[in-house]
Amino acid sequence: MSLVSKFATVGGATLISRIFGFGREMLMASALGVGPVADAFNLAFRFPNLFRRLFAEGAFNAAFIPLFARALEEDGEEGAKRFASEIFSTLFSVLVVLTALAMIFMPALVTTIIAPGLAVCVDDPAAGGNAISCAMRFEITVTFSRIMFPYLACMSLMAMVCGILNAYRRFFAAAAAPTLLNFILIGVISYALWIEADKATIGFLMSWGVLVAGIAQLAMVTLAMRMAGFSVALKRPRWTKGLKRLLVLAGPAALIGGITQINLFVGQAIASFKPGAVSILQYADRPYQLPLGMVGVAIGVVLLPELARSLKAGRLAEAQHTQNRSLEFALFLTVPAAVALFIIPEPIIRVIYERGAFDPSATPAVAAVLGIYALGLPAFVMMKVFSPGYFAREDTKSPMIVTLVSAGINIVLSLVLFPILAEQGIAWATTLSGWLNAVLLFLGLWRKGLWEIDGKLVKRSLLVLVSALLMGGALIAMMWELNAWLQPGDAVTTQIAAIAILVAVAMAIYFALTLLTGAADRTMVMRLVKRKRG
Repeated sequence: MSLVSKFATVGGATLISRIFGFGREMLMASALGVGPVADAFNLAFRFPNLFRRLFAEGAFNAAFIPLFARALEEDGEEGAKRFASEIFSTLFSVLVVLTALAMIFMPALVTTIIAPGLAVCVDDPAAGGNAISCAMRFEITVTFSRIMFPYLACMSLMAMVCGILNAYRRFFAAAAAPTLLNFILIGVISYALWIEADKATIGFLMSWGVLVAGIAQLAMVTLAMRMAGFSVALKRPRWTKGLKRLLVLAGPAALIGGITQINLFVGQAIASFKPGAVSILQYADRPYQLPLGMVGVAIGVVLLPELARSLKAGRLAEAQHTQNRSLEFALFLTVPAAVALFIIPEPIIRVIYERGAFDPSATPAVAAVLGIYALGLPAFVMMKVFSPGYFAREDTKSPMIVTLVSAGINIVLSLVLFPILAEQGIAWATTLSGWLNAVLLFLGLWRKGLWEIDGKLVKRSLLVLVSALLMGGALIAMMWELNAWLQPGDAVTTQIAAIAILVAVAMAIYFALTLLTGAADRTMVMRLVKRKRG
């Protein structure tokens, strides 16, 4: 299977998950809107979801796969099973203790880490009796957090199982499992709307839905692992050489691989000081997660095993080729997506969310944040391309330093910009720190001679940028022509038709330009077309 085919397998499964994620967010926006219950659910879900993004989307793999592959090569399948069982047993024990402690001390976690803004919340007398009080906001945030926290344990265990599957080049089950979360939450919200539940009850039911989804996802990948002919045993935890090496690698790898999510988590914690800001950031996060998940996650999952195999076999030229083509592939898809999301965020947000409890007045605020996030999209994906260059060589120290620097800059910028620009300040901090992270990661590889840029990458990257900008110009011109179809009072079907036309024509222009200029590999495209026909 070629590199592009592997990207397509993982990216396709992730794309399906993100599309259903859109459906989930649309229903949630309709049911909860921008308000205290939506804030409470998003704050409570962000903490365990942070670990899902940290571990399940490549960071745990960055530490586990090289060690598992070495055990498989040196000690055979039985040795790999012993190593995997040691890690699974220790991870399971630690997670049980961590979950128990979190459930007990959740009020303190909420006031210090998850939502510090609630600790200084003051009720507004002018809001009237219908407004949810600060005490109630705190109570439901704690309740939701307690229900959903075990999801963290499920996702951490699932990450290890996915690492085993990826080491065996079984990518689909691990990429498809997150779809279960979207299916279950769509069902829960639909049921809650059908019985006309109040917002607090909807949030409560959604929290239980998250926990059920975590258990279902873990069961799905475990079944896939057994079907692949591999299993792990739960034993008494023991301190072993393999476990020690994993811990040395896993901590920095999780920090590095999840920096985007860490930045978002920090941003939401700071945003908790303004009612509604957390929901605005969350609703804006979903649309740009579609290209980020489809491209970034696919590259992060596939590239590391490919690089590790090439380096262990001494095929250095192959490793360099893989790195350059991966970056080329990432830019080819993310640059036009970033341009489009920056130009037409408001029509997109209006069509996705503006119904039910989601007030039209919230659309410009969410759209503005989405436009800012879009500017950082290429950087967020490039981090997924650059990080495996370190991980495949078992170097976690260098990228960890880069990550700590960019995370520190993100916190400082968030604290400085939030009082001035509110949630837009958080978005700017996330985007700017993302670009800093990507640039520093690349410079580290380049200076150490671990990344040699070839002429094809430079030429095609510049042509991709030019093609995307020309597409953006055409998109602006088309928006003027279709402006009458994109007004807030227009029917949803009319707005959807207008956006569909914009996207279809923009894609046609971009792909035509990239083929004509050579920004896309014509030989590879023709080979893929011939294969499809065959």
